[in-house]
Order: sequence, then C-alpha cells, then structure tokens
Amino acid sequence: MSVPALIATAQARATAIEDRITQIKSAISNGDTSGPRTDELHATIAELALVAVDTFSLFEARMQHHFRRGPFSRKLNALLLEAGQTDLAEKFHHYYLAINVLKHGKGASYRELLAIPSAPIVVKTDNDTATESLIDITVPEFFDDLAATILAAYHFLENR
Repeated sequence: MSVPALIATAQARATAIEDRITQIKSAISNGDTSGPRTDELHATIAELALVAVDTFSLFEARMQHHFRRGPFSRKLNALLLEAGQTDLAEKFHHYYLAINVLKHGKGASYRELLAIPSAPIVVKTDNDTATESLIDITVPEFFDDLAATILAAYHFLENR
C-alpha cells in the first residue's frame, strides 16, 4: 500500500473516531456524565491518539529509505530547510514533537512544544495526565493537518 493510500485510510479511521468523540461529548453535555460515558470518551480519545502515532510511525518507516541511517525526522527537517521549505519543515517538526509527546509523555519534546507559542498544537499544561493526553488531539483539524503535513513531506521526498 502506498503512503498516500495509508494516509487516506488513516484519515477515514480518524474521521470516524472524531465523529464518535463528538457524539460522546454531546451526550455528556446533555447530562449523561456517568462513569461509563466518561470512560468511553477517554478510550475513544486514546484510540485517536493511537491512529495518529501509528500514521506518523508508518510514514517514517516507509520513507526511511531516503536516508542512510539515523533519526528520520531530524534528517527530513534539515533537508526541508536546506531546500527552502521552511513552513513545511516547521509544521513537520511540530507534529514530530506532538507525536513524541503522545508516545512518551512529558520530556524534551513536551518542553519544546510548550516553548513554541506559534505551534498549531494544543499542549495541555494541567496535571490531569492519568486520563487525558498532554496533546489535545480532539481539536478541529488536528488529524487532517497532520495528514496534510505528512503528505506534503512525502511528495517532497518522492519528487526531489
């Protein structure tokens, strides 16, 4: 399966999950604040996070052949900057950091994202990390922007 096909499949899955999150949030706002409903919301958000992490990881794995070895994302970012693709390099780096936070929690990527006020990523600073992600992946367009950024990076690599 090609990278664009993988991204399309992931987007379709993410859209279905986002629709489910919207339904659950609507039920909660209409008074259904039961434990099972809240648990379902957290599980569904976690499912969306898994799709985001898997999508990014599959992209890296499929495109690693463009570089001999070493950290794919850093090498791609350097190549984008070298080619004058600064906007794409910045967006890709922001999503790289967000995916790292989803995978690893608080750490260097989390601190770096907090220090970038212009990042299109909503970073949570509260301490409720037991049930919620440090990255708000439920904001509109998070996954679509992630997918568009990955596809732009894909086309850049394939056409250079």
